[in-house]
Amino acid sequence: MFITPTGEEVFVIDGHTHFWDGSPANQLNIHGKQFIDCFYAYHSSLSPKDKLWPKEQFEKYSAEQMYRDLFVDGPDDMAIVQSTYLTEFYKNGFNTIDRNAEMAKKYKDRFIVNGAFDPRDGERALEYIHYMKDTFGIKGVKLYTAEWKGESRGWKLTDPNAYRCFELCQKLGITNIHVHKGPTIIPLDKDAFDVHDVDHAATDFQGLNFIIEHCGLPRLDDFCWIAVQETNVYGGLAVALPFIHGRPRYFAEVISELLFWVGEDKILFGSDYAIWTPRWLVEKFWNFELPEDLKQEHGVDLTPQAKKKILGLNAARLYGVDVEAQKAKLANGAYTAAAG
Repeated sequence: MFITPTGEEVFVIDGHTHFWDGSPANQLNIHGKQFIDCFYAYHSSLSPKDKLWPKEQFEKYSAEQMYRDLFVDGPDDMAIVQSTYLTEFYKNGFNTIDRNAEMAKKYKDRFIVNGAFDPRDGERALEYIHYMKDTFGIKGVKLYTAEWKGESRGWKLTDPNAYRCFELCQKLGITNIHVHKGPTIIPLDKDAFDVHDVDHAATDFQGLNFIIEHCGLPRLDDFCWIAVQETNVYGGLAVALPFIHGRPRYFAEVISELLFWVGEDKILFGSDYAIWTPRWLVEKFWNFELPEDLKQEHGVDLTPQAKKKILGLNAARLYGVDVEAQKAKLANGAYTAAAG
């Protein structure tokens, strides 16, 4: 639970976290090294100096450390752990649902585990969606449209096989579709993260929520023009939010645009752990004020109520989280007991 300087409690759901293994032992080839090195470059460039991790710790961390960083030293009440397989780069996958679910078992009621699928698998993708729903009861997935597979270096949300997967997700109640549409990561291709396929899929699948992670950066304008007209498109702040430290004016411009076009009800906080830890992000975000000229230009403000929605209430609505019940569990020490 995050406590404001005035003593007010704010419920936090960290919408974008990972439990990855990018260690040299798990790297399948040079691309596995490139990928985790690029992540570490983001971490090193945008973190406060006192929040920097040693490279070895960053490459692979324990479930216990993740729990501590998010919920003990950190302000999170719950976290959505996203799955990213990258089996072309990592022997056992980078961040699979099985690894995530095993970790989440240790900490009952703290984590929402999301799956992932690759529509290029055809029938096997549909079978896998059934498996994830039956085994883990997932309510969401994370999609990586630039992921490599054999000779293919990406796919689109509008591909026929992707539509078959969306149809099945809608039928099974897997309603939250998180899509990485943000900065590229070496060796993935920048254009494969383009946002232009979002509006087609969002229009055609009204029963699904498309949470566009990283709010399309560096394609913010394109994303905003899509999100303003698609009622089921949301923006995730992971990667955008850390600019609040090193480039606060840039972050102010990004969040002002999002508030103007997308609105405070459709923006979700995400730390992108373990690229960044949530404590400093939440603290800086809560204390952040929009510059007056941007308030006037955009006709928006980042109010305490807007911050509460972004930090947790919007994600709670999408995932059916009973906030008061979760607060009661926390107050009764249920989370601590579950963690053992």
